[in-house]
Amino acid sequence: MSDQNEEFCFTLEEAIDAAREAFLDSHAQGSSDTSVEQLSVQKYIMQNGDEMWRALFLSDDDDDPGDAIPMLSGVAAQSVFDGDYEIGELLQEWQEENTLHEWDDGEFQTEPPLDTEEGQTAADEWDER
Repeated sequence: MSDQNEEFCFTLEEAIDAAREAFLDSHAQGSSDTSVEQLSVQKYIMQNGDEMWRALFLSDDDDDPGDAIPMLSGVAAQSVFDGDYEIGELLQEWQEENTLHEWDDGEFQTEPPLDTEEGQTAADEWDER
């Protein structure tokens, strides 16, 4: 993922706030009309079971968001950037199959690798949740 927002956040709202701050730090040169084109989001389930989030705002000039999933673009992304959004609506939009699970320190996948003992153990634990 881009180095604009490398921190995990406990809530999506915190991740959006961190992404806004990171975007402003890297894009705004004193301009009051900061324009974003896309909001990308990624949800993670850590080995200890914690849910964590990362978010990233992108302009037309930015690179690929890495492992974050493009969630909103254009006016909708700008509204979230401007703080005009309902967190419940964004959470409802998240598709659980896009969640990444930590199966080894710092290694994430949508599903654990079933060809290893560790992967099978992780799959069993994920199935229990």
